[in-house]
Amino acid sequence: MTELKATIVLSKGKEQSLQRFHPWVFSGAIQRIEGQVKEGDPVKVVSAARDFLAIGHYQIGSIAVRIISFRDVPVDAAFWKARLAGAIAVRRSLGLLNSDQTNVFRLVHGEGDDMPGLVIDFYNGTAVLQAHSIGMFLIRAELAQYLKDLLGDRLQAVYDKSDKTLPVKAGVNPENDYLYGCSGPTIVKEYGNSFHVDWIEGQKTGFFIDQRENRHLVQQYSVERDVLNMFCYSGGFSFYALRGGAQKVHSVDASVKAIELTNRNVELNFPGDTRHEAYTADAFEFMRAIKDKYDLIILDPPAFAKHRSALHQALQAYKKLNAKAFEQIRPGGIVFTFSCSQVVTKEKFREAVFSGAAISGRQVRILHQLNQPADHPINIYHPEGEYLKGLVLYVE
Repeated sequence: MTELKATIVLSKGKEQSLQRFHPWVFSGAIQRIEGQVKEGDPVKVVSAARDFLAIGHYQIGSIAVRIISFRDVPVDAAFWKARLAGAIAVRRSLGLLNSDQTNVFRLVHGEGDDMPGLVIDFYNGTAVLQAHSIGMFLIRAELAQYLKDLLGDRLQAVYDKSDKTLPVKAGVNPENDYLYGCSGPTIVKEYGNSFHVDWIEGQKTGFFIDQRENRHLVQQYSVERDVLNMFCYSGGFSFYALRGGAQKVHSVDASVKAIELTNRNVELNFPGDTRHEAYTADAFEFMRAIKDKYDLIILDPPAFAKHRSALHQALQAYKKLNAKAFEQIRPGGIVFTFSCSQVVTKEKFREAVFSGAAISGRQVRILHQLNQPADHPINIYHPEGEYLKGLVLYVE
């Protein structure tokens, strides 16, 4: 059983967010800390009146405690196994654990699965773990063992990829490595499409799993269209468009490695298909001279704002990017546009896209409002977990 190292006493009136089950305690809400505590330690949180509120992992920064339980219970092996079992049960209910068409999905999604600071993605037998808090990082070996106990032969390896996700101030020097078993880059399936995935060298945990359902929707809209996939990374949207019957598909990314990966994935699914071409180029530069070349454009940029200080600049970038797409697309075209920045709300993103539409002078209609898939669940008490926003737009 994990011993609680200290007690966090909140200032008067600051307990209300925890009483509403929000899973974060901000540093400004703390009156004092009783006992010796270091980053990653499990702590008890109480009100100014000494009423029990929660148990969480302590960390240095604006978010001072990430809550792991609103009940005063032992935080032991049984506790963590139950949390992981709950997450697995959700994916089983979604039909993801035994699908022969899709064997890549998110297994644990932080606050959405009551495990703040932890992400685990499943790649055809390999679980790739990313700790975003020291508390989760310190128990990563135990979590890997519990996963093995719960998944049995379905799990061949667990890889820890936390070197880029842990807080800098924590002072640890993580090295990515296997916690259990060993495997290399593999091929996974998503709706029957095949992808090369390399969790060791690739971005995030190796693949952008959160766009699965949105990629599938692109397939439905691609019949006989000329498609431009901006910020293509591994080309997922591109070969869903090919699968949907697009006349041509152009993939663009500033990264040479991304274009190489896109070409490999397209060849894996559509060997020798001449409908596809890929370009290494800056997005804004490429979109300067594409007037009437495309009638379906996908805009899925990396996070323009990772911190609130960059919010204004990010919104200007979204406005500029979408305005350019609206100006250039053929009449009757479709634009899929996304933001994966957590600090950009749905309302702010929509305002930026609306501003882009106004600049273009085109009539634009919303066909769909998109978000992350069900294996990236949102804790109803933690609206910040809804990080992926998207719109499908018809441009007259």
